[in-house]
Amino acid sequence: MSDFFEDLRVGTRLDLGSHTFTADEIVGFAQRYDPQPFHLDDAAAAQSHFGRLAASGWHTVAVWMRLYVTSRQATMAALAARGETPSRPGPSPGFRSLKWRRPVHAGDTISYASTLTAKHASSTAGWGLVFHHNTGINQDGHTVCEFDGSVFWECRGAVPA
Repeated sequence: MSDFFEDLRVGTRLDLGSHTFTADEIVGFAQRYDPQPFHLDDAAAAQSHFGRLAASGWHTVAVWMRLYVTSRQATMAALAARGETPSRPGPSPGFRSLKWRRPVHAGDTISYASTLTAKHASSTAGWGLVFHHNTGINQDGHTVCEFDGSVFWECRGAVPA
C-alpha cells in the first residue's frame, strides 16, 4: 500500500517511539529555548510547583516532532526501496488544543504516538488535509502532552511543483 492521501485510513495509529529525558538535555534545551528556573536548576525546581527539575513543555513536543519526522523519513525510504514512489511531505496549517498534562522529569521515558482522526479533500489541487491526535505517555501510563495537528497530504497523481 502506498502512503498517498487516498490510502490513509482514519483510526490508524502510528507509534513513533519513545525517548528518555535526561537532566543534562532538560537543562540544555531550557538554556537555549525556555530559560525558566524550574527547567534549569534542581534547587530552584525543588521550590517550584514541579518539586524537581522538569522538562519544558516545548521540549516534550519537540521530541514528538523529531520522532514524527524520523518515522516519516523511514516510511519514505522503505517505499522507495521497494520501488514505490512515496508521497511528498506537505505543510502543516497548524495545531490546536495543545495540553501539557503532567511534568516530565529526568529519567522519565515518554512514548509518542499519532492517530489519524479525520481527512478531507482540500481546495488545493493535488492535496488532501489530514487531521491527527498526538500523545506523549509516560512510563506509568499517564498522558504528559497531547495536541491535535493537521497537515496537507499529497494525493495520488498530483503534479510536482
